[in-house]
Amino acid sequence: MRQKLRVAAYAICVRDDQVLLARWIDGAGNPEWTLPGGGMEHGEDPYDTVLREVEEETGYDIEVTGLLGVDSRRHTYARRFGRRVDHHGVRLVYEGRVTGGELRHEIGGSTDMAAWHDLDAVSALHRVSLVDIGLRLWRERPAAGRAV
Repeated sequence: MRQKLRVAAYAICVRDDQVLLARWIDGAGNPEWTLPGGGMEHGEDPYDTVLREVEEETGYDIEVTGLLGVDSRRHTYARRFGRRVDHHGVRLVYEGRVTGGELRHEIGGSTDMAAWHDLDAVSALHRVSLVDIGLRLWRERPAAGRAV
């Protein structure tokens, strides 16, 4: 079985009781809201990854104000020709503050829209689990940097 490691960095940006989210489109065309962010490029620092990814997906420049924690997920899935992949995702979640830029949608990327959402309305959104994990890290700020 093929093993795949993916390291990614994401941002929780909250202002005026709203959180910034990007709408991710999966391979089947199903949209789900997620935190802005994404995979590290080879040799890239995760801090630089989150700055780049947030700008690409939302149009905003951010200042990283802290590292909230790390989420580690592992799952197995099928690939073409019946091959299986053991995927391990390591996701660093930073807190960010918008410092510039203008909200816009990504063109030709993994997301198609960015928007601010009221914190109390997030539970009604069709979203990936990372949104809940990130918000939990942001609210609880666990000393170990891990949502239990």
